[in-house]
Amino acid sequence: MNHSSTEPEAEPIEPIRYLSKADAAAIETELLRDYRFGQQQLIEIWGHACAIAIAKAFPLSTLSKKQPTVLVVCGPEQNGSIGLVCARHLRIFEYEPTIFYPKRSSHSLHQDFTVQCEKMDIPFLSYLPTEVQLINDAYNLVIDAILGPETDHTDMREPYTSILLTLKQIKIPIASVDVPSGWDADEASTDGISPEVLISLTAPKKCAASFPGKHYLAGRFLPYDIQKKYELNLPEYPGTDCLIEL
Repeated sequence: MNHSSTEPEAEPIEPIRYLSKADAAAIETELLRDYRFGQQQLIEIWGHACAIAIAKAFPLSTLSKKQPTVLVVCGPEQNGSIGLVCARHLRIFEYEPTIFYPKRSSHSLHQDFTVQCEKMDIPFLSYLPTEVQLINDAYNLVIDAILGPETDHTDMREPYTSILLTLKQIKIPIASVDVPSGWDADEASTDGISPEVLISLTAPKKCAASFPGKHYLAGRFLPYDIQKKYELNLPEYPGTDCLIEL
């Protein structure tokens, strides 16, 4: 027998909202100002969630090289600091990260994250090999924590233009933090790098709407009032997980 006619209709699930650059900035400002989150606290939450996403996407047992090496490329602003935190947690998860951080921030907060990595004996590269094969041979993957949504991709300067040129040529997988470097946060890119994995933080950005690779949403901490105010329609995270694959 068919009982379906008597069952209440399921509520239609609203699609997850992809944030514009302006909305992402507004949410962050609100978290810091009204909800009293600290900048360091947010970067720590995001970086830790990124490391878990990397461990999910690239489990230690599946890495092709003998050593579980990972290259983390960090930019000058907040995205770079998230990369530093990610590297520290990957070290705790028994990966072997190496950091390339060409323009270190003068911000004391970012310096603290750098010191934490140094104290974990994570090596820092003094330069990025332009010989792409050296990178392919030395590492299992690259984490792109270079230019986040806060960066104007049209105003990119050295050393980042050269770094992106190198990253476009490597054969090993790239995982990008929040926005693939060189992409406009508000629209999908055709000429930026092509990561295999994208880890969106808090809520995905507009540029990720047509992202073809493996896409994680990480950082499960947003107060419900903010979720409601911005109509984010975030997915249900499984159990106690701090990330979900979209």
